[in-house]
Amino acid sequence: MQNATHNPLFDISGKTACVTGASAGLGRRSADVLLAAGVRVVGVARRGDALAEWAEAHPGPAGFVEADLSDRSGLDQTVEAVKAVFGSPDILINAAGINTRQAADDVTAENWDLTLDLNLSVPFFLAQAFVPAMKQNGFGRIVNFASLQSFRAFPGGIAYGASKGGVSQMTRAMAEAWSSFGITANALAPGFFRTELTAPVFDDPDRAARNAAQTCIGRNGEPEDIDGPVLFFCSPASSYVTGQVLSVDGGYTAK
Repeated sequence: MQNATHNPLFDISGKTACVTGASAGLGRRSADVLLAAGVRVVGVARRGDALAEWAEAHPGPAGFVEADLSDRSGLDQTVEAVKAVFGSPDILINAAGINTRQAADDVTAENWDLTLDLNLSVPFFLAQAFVPAMKQNGFGRIVNFASLQSFRAFPGGIAYGASKGGVSQMTRAMAEAWSSFGITANALAPGFFRTELTAPVFDDPDRAARNAAQTCIGRNGEPEDIDGPVLFFCSPASSYVTGQVLSVDGGYTAK
């Protein structure tokens, strides 16, 4: 990964970030992008071994907190643990998520609650906890992860789609509540990237090929495709952009 540009529009060196879901996938890639930009990054996930491996792989200031974010009762403890590493973060990236992939007739109350809690409730309450310090500093960046399913339905995705539709509206509401304090709230809506969350899709080569053909560009997403959008939403370059959902999908939703 290349070092961040020295253009002041994209200079976030010296800032502090919390990235959930940093043990794998687009969460980990987002954490890598910020580290390369000179940001102190605290990764949060439930797999402590993967987080430790990630932190040790970087010479920059990388810390981590092992936590099961789906357990709302431990959220206050997680917040305090994050603050204890580098201080309260200037940047929050809510990348942790789950997709149980159950058909509507088969959705259980347990999996519905788990999906809504982790994908929608946790991002809000983490942001709420970190906003006071952002207000005090007059700077904050909240980057949520929406989805193609924020806009359209997929088979087996009713709980996931409901949560990601909620993320889209929550992002707008966060912007309305906090942007006057110098805090922007935006969301990235990735297309089909090969991650642990999308493994069932890529395990079917025909399905993966159909998804690639649906894009305007003609391919599925690669991890580096998220780098620029993450850096943009976290940097001064996006200081007048808030309450927006940016589809990083190769034009999938344009067709």
